[in-house]
Amino acid sequence: MSRVRRLKLALWAIAGLAAAVGATRMLIGLGATSNLSDATPWGLWIGFDVMAGVALASGGFIITASVYIFKLERFHAVVRPAVLTAFLGYLAVVVGLLFDLGLPWNIWHMIVFWNPRSPLFEVGWCVMLYLTVLALEFFPVPAEQFSALARVRRVLLTWRLPLVIAGIGLSTLHQSSLGSLFLAMPYHLHPLWYSPWLPVLFLVSAVALGLQMVVLESHTTAYLYKRKPETGVLEGLAGPARWVLLLYLVLRFGDLAARGQLGRLAVAEWQVAMFWIEIAVMAALPVALFSLPGIRRGRAGQWAAAGLGVAGVVLNRVNVGGLAHTGRGDALYIPAWTEFAVSAGVVAGAGLAFLFCVERFAIWHERPADPDADPLKLPEFDKVGTTWLGAPAVADRTVYSMAFIIAAALGFAMLPSTAETTSRGVEPMAARGARGGEALWIDGNLDGTGVAFPHDLHKEREGGQSSCVKCHHMNLPRDRASRCAECHRDMWQPSDAFGHDRHASPTGGCLSCVQCHAADAPRSAASAKPCTACHRDLVPEGAARVVRQYDAAGYVQAMHGLCISCHTRVMAARKKPDLGRCATCHREPRAFVDAPDLAPRGRVGSSVVLPGGRAK
Repeated sequence: MSRVRRLKLALWAIAGLAAAVGATRMLIGLGATSNLSDATPWGLWIGFDVMAGVALASGGFIITASVYIFKLERFHAVVRPAVLTAFLGYLAVVVGLLFDLGLPWNIWHMIVFWNPRSPLFEVGWCVMLYLTVLALEFFPVPAEQFSALARVRRVLLTWRLPLVIAGIGLSTLHQSSLGSLFLAMPYHLHPLWYSPWLPVLFLVSAVALGLQMVVLESHTTAYLYKRKPETGVLEGLAGPARWVLLLYLVLRFGDLAARGQLGRLAVAEWQVAMFWIEIAVMAALPVALFSLPGIRRGRAGQWAAAGLGVAGVVLNRVNVGGLAHTGRGDALYIPAWTEFAVSAGVVAGAGLAFLFCVERFAIWHERPADPDADPLKLPEFDKVGTTWLGAPAVADRTVYSMAFIIAAALGFAMLPSTAETTSRGVEPMAARGARGGEALWIDGNLDGTGVAFPHDLHKEREGGQSSCVKCHHMNLPRDRASRCAECHRDMWQPSDAFGHDRHASPTGGCLSCVQCHAADAPRSAASAKPCTACHRDLVPEGAARVVRQYDAAGYVQAMHGLCISCHTRVMAARKKPDLGRCATCHREPRAFVDAPDLAPRGRVGSSVVLPGGRAK
């Protein structure tokens, strides 16, 4: 089996594993497929899939600017591969972002609901527009194969220069704006990474990465398809990359000196060790290798130096994107294997698309020749089973499909059980003791972060026993002061608090239709008699809210709406302006330091009572 076929087989297997995890994430949610939480909302998927993905695709605007703006024709041979890499890289960024968004189907909201004050708004628009520009820049390449598209191709080639200029502007804007995102979190990003110069550092490192990515891609594909390496052309990129990396080192350490943070480099912290590893791999070693003429001109030296530089910038983006964040609890965020699987799957999909394009279109001056792909070649039999899978092209598709399906099945088998991944559960029975007077710890995500709720204090301030209905505005049948999560069963999505099947099915209430609906009227919610006709204790007397429908809001929305609305009223009455801030309730980053055995697992929307009324 050729090198290309072995690589494709591995990529299809990785894509199958990622497909299983991705389907589970879309159907069940982030909690089932990641170690992300309210304390660590950004992790590997933002740092690698989005931030590193955008940087990895920066070679497109650098090479097009070099050839079409500065007229450096010696780099013309790497223009098409660079544009294709950039185009697929940005597609991978969009796909990766869908996995990280809590509600991925709302990704279009940015187009309609504008927030021009947000750096993320600018990043989103620039990525969207630049992806369009890359599609228009690359489209003339596949259009060569179709005579019907000749006119469209001529028009796009006529507008090539404006497209290149637009691409340069858009790319530089969002490469720097990605750094601007983290200017808003000076107390969460470690001081060795936080800097007012983050936009400049991101842009400079992206330029260096773009140059090295073109070198790495060229040598990798030359090895796979046994092409002659373009060492002479790539030497012209290795030299500038060295100077850009030197500029980055000067800016990085100059920033630390200006902020008085150089002393931190000797502190015994894992972040310091990670900083030195990042600097060595990202800049110091590539600069040293590119500075030696023999290595800079050789195939192995270019490959090794560019590979180190690419890995170092990716590590930098992962550190800034979540790994180097502090002040979010005692536990270190470590990505789950499912997060790695999704990220690897996104890269595998982009890699397969790249290989497809170079084999079908004129990405290089000559298409790669693969003797194993000759359809007229005599059939080859498997050495073990002597099974013929057809012509080589058909056999390849069969083998790749089998690898994809087997890996997907393995992925589903390794995922958590249904009990751990189903929709957000209810609070454990231990929470009922909170009504007796102890402190109630509300841990919505079961990640160790939450709110210590002084139940008795609130009851006393609000008027004693009669105040219960202000919060417990609905009861389950034959229950009193039902817990919030009994109805608000999902963390984010609305839940059906009525349950039609529960009332009508033989295993439930076994009610006939006419017991709720008028016999001569269409059966709808409008024609049904109110629930209080049977459940007279459903809405407690004096409840603060009137129930008009039985769609319970998500747990987070319900809790925030209840607490914040009350705090807002108290703020106005007692002139306490800080009462509505998040930190009023969310004080302690960890909940179960002293009582880890009290932390229920597998359910969300949970609350437990800590001994002695203390929330550690």
